[in-house]
Amino acid sequence: MSAPESGPRPGPRPRAGFSRRGLLKAGGATALSAAAVGALTVDDASATVPTSKRFDLSKPSYDVFRGTKLHESHHALQGMAFDVANRRLFIAQIRDGSSGDDLCINRLDASGKVVGAMHLDGAGHGVSIGVEPVGSDSYVWVECDAHGTGDGARGTALARFKFTDGGSPSSVRKFLKGSDTITCATDPVNKRILVRRKESGSMTFRLYDLADVDVEKGTFGKELAKITQPRLGNGKVTFQGYGVYGRYLYTLDGDGHPDRADINSYLTCTDLNTGKVVERFRTKAGKSLNYREPEGVAVDRTPGGEVRLCFGFASRPSGGGLNRYANVFHKNALV
Repeated sequence: MSAPESGPRPGPRPRAGFSRRGLLKAGGATALSAAAVGALTVDDASATVPTSKRFDLSKPSYDVFRGTKLHESHHALQGMAFDVANRRLFIAQIRDGSSGDDLCINRLDASGKVVGAMHLDGAGHGVSIGVEPVGSDSYVWVECDAHGTGDGARGTALARFKFTDGGSPSSVRKFLKGSDTITCATDPVNKRILVRRKESGSMTFRLYDLADVDVEKGTFGKELAKITQPRLGNGKVTFQGYGVYGRYLYTLDGDGHPDRADINSYLTCTDLNTGKVVERFRTKAGKSLNYREPEGVAVDRTPGGEVRLCFGFASRPSGGGLNRYANVFHKNALV
């Protein structure tokens, strides 16, 4: 279960992997200048996100895969993202034996088989991640420099680095240092990145074109949209992930239940131009799963050109035990 995103935010703790000292290690790592990790500087948004189709959340859901045991077998999936150019899926999860803020990034093939993994120390919770294809390489976008330890720890900056199976992040670039509860998601079809963080006490989304990101300077360019996260349900829902496609934000919320797997998992579509909720739908996808808990949202495009809204659920063995399984479903009806 994702921990509540509230409470005081002390400064980030130095940890290996994403600490400044860790980034100075051998192997091509690069020291970060002040310019590379500077504060957010953008102009007021003057353009709107171009009109696009949206997913009809009321239409049926279909299996992508079920019952996958991730690299860290005792922890649920969290955020996920697709590299559609290289047909890879990346899934974040808490590491086995961690206090709750050390992450593992899994790489899966198109069938849902784990084919690689990386470990990240002191990163955060991994509620949502992004990925950016660069040729045959995949660059991961993920929160880093967690403000504390434990399940409630959240990132204070975004990191971008090349995925290397079995390795540690190197040549890391950091963005928006000093943020509160920051994560991101990527739109692989329109090649954009959506950043979510707390600003003036409210969770805020800002959308950018990936082409406008200056990796060397650590800046995002001019934002395409900015909205405050809308109030969902009774205002006390458990936020479990988000994705972006075109002009629409898709969020997932709900909790895990040992015996009522279909009662409170909701998908919501919000217009990034207006900040208004367009559709909210209770999904029963995977309702037969044992202790079904919603986790993660991502957009995919198949080699045949079909665009899919994918969303995940964690599950547990029916007979009990520590293992956790990843299950991913999709919707493909556009309106």
